[in-house]
Amino acid sequence: MKSMATSDAKNVTALSLSKKYKWGIYHYLRRDWQLYVLLLLPLAMVLTFKYASMFGLTIAFKNYKIARGFWGSEWVGFEVFKEIFAKPDFGRAIRNTLMLNILDLLFSFTMPIVLALILNEVKNLMFKRMNQTLLYLPHFLSWVIIGAIAYQLLSEGNGMVNNLIEKLAGIRIPFLQEDTNWVISYLAIGVWQSMGWGSIIYLAAISGINPEMYEAAIVDGAGRWRKMWNVTLPSIRMTIVTLLILSLGGVMGGSFERIMALQNKATTEFTTTIPVLVYRWGIESGNFSRATALGLFQSIIGLVLVLVADRIAKKLGEDGLI
Repeated sequence: MKSMATSDAKNVTALSLSKKYKWGIYHYLRRDWQLYVLLLLPLAMVLTFKYASMFGLTIAFKNYKIARGFWGSEWVGFEVFKEIFAKPDFGRAIRNTLMLNILDLLFSFTMPIVLALILNEVKNLMFKRMNQTLLYLPHFLSWVIIGAIAYQLLSEGNGMVNNLIEKLAGIRIPFLQEDTNWVISYLAIGVWQSMGWGSIIYLAAISGINPEMYEAAIVDGAGRWRKMWNVTLPSIRMTIVTLLILSLGGVMGGSFERIMALQNKATTEFTTTIPVLVYRWGIESGNFSRATALGLFQSIIGLVLVLVADRIAKKLGEDGLI
């Protein structure tokens, strides 16, 4: 009898919780229905362009011909992948993509942190806001405009920087016309374009730090550098780790627009990357199967890197993503 009563009590409790959960969902839907209606459009866009388009990945396993259509094209399995892996451009694209993105991660990921720490130390609010506005501005410029500005400033023939160097009795430097200098210029321009916008998240994280921690550090005799190293950085560590994990997912990607805006015929050693190959094979050559297979390979590697980085972060005691 006692066991039956206990079982009935558990069933009643589970039923009441289920009923409460259903009524809770109904309550929130009824109370915030306007917000859910506003959510419908972006949700529909995500489902259409992010998930529905995944059916097109089957092209990577077909000898896709526009005349035969999506379903009429011949199924070839992994033959397309074997074909792209055998291409000499594939190895060079992998090398260039990894090199440029790892270097970009090293500089473009760390500079927003440094910039946020510096801006946090600025006490004049007017000066701070003015600098923030100027630093955010490059993010809103397209890479076409940035590329045009870069060639106006750094061109070896008539660039403003080289003209100034020549007037100062220096030798003209091929910033964008020599492979090694091109990589350095590529990284520097990327840092300039992204560091202001990237510092926003870190500034937001810094603003959430308890001021009493700084007061305690001052009582202990800490100066600005000590407060920055022992209070600010440890307090935003979780934000840094989270953004680093997300950034690792793009190591096999890269910016197609950035490469195309800064490339030229004199520098071809490092400008062949995976996004550039996807464009050449898919748009220029019309080989959509090969371009899709390469894009799928790139996405899978990015996903694996994110999952591995997340697992490592958890092993080290961080929260991670999942």
